Amino acid sequence: MEIWKDIPSYEGHYQVSNLGNVKSIKYSRQRILKPATNIHGYFMVCLHVKNTQKLITIHSLVSMAFLNHKPNKTHEIVIDHINNLKTDNRLENLQLITNRLNCSKDKKGYSSKFAGVCWDKQYNKWRAKIRIKTKQKFLGLFRCELKAAMAYQKALQTINN
Repeated sequence: MEIWKDIPSYEGHYQVSNLGNVKSIKYSRQRILKPATNIHGYFMVCLHVKNTQKLITIHSLVSMAFLNHKPNKTHEIVIDHINNLKTDNRLENLQLITNRLNCSKDKKGYSSKFAGVCWDKQYNKWRAKIRIKTKQKFLGLFRCELKAAMAYQKALQTINN
């Protein structure tokens, strides 16, 4: 069953549904907006209020209306598509997670299954590194992938303490 909610900051103008549809309710005739795809592959719509227009991704609108997500410039908490399909904006497919977790989940096609670990072809060893805010910190080269992952986890614990 499709459930509609007002979009925060656009109340009385636009609504979004738990299925990822967006509709205009400004006039007596309501209409579903047709999404466009941005350069990153996400569906987005253009919302107009008081001579201003804004392009917003649909997954952002769903998370704002249903998950009470308040986007900010730090991006510490991000919206994750659980099934990794960027165009599947159903509420049941969206979750709010940390940016660090989002970057390390579903690591298909990478050289390591662990976050912060990759194969260094030059040295034929596992390289461990961690990003803290905007700076990347080298943690070492390891013969064992698991030891590299443990170095990453140790560095991560020192950040969180």
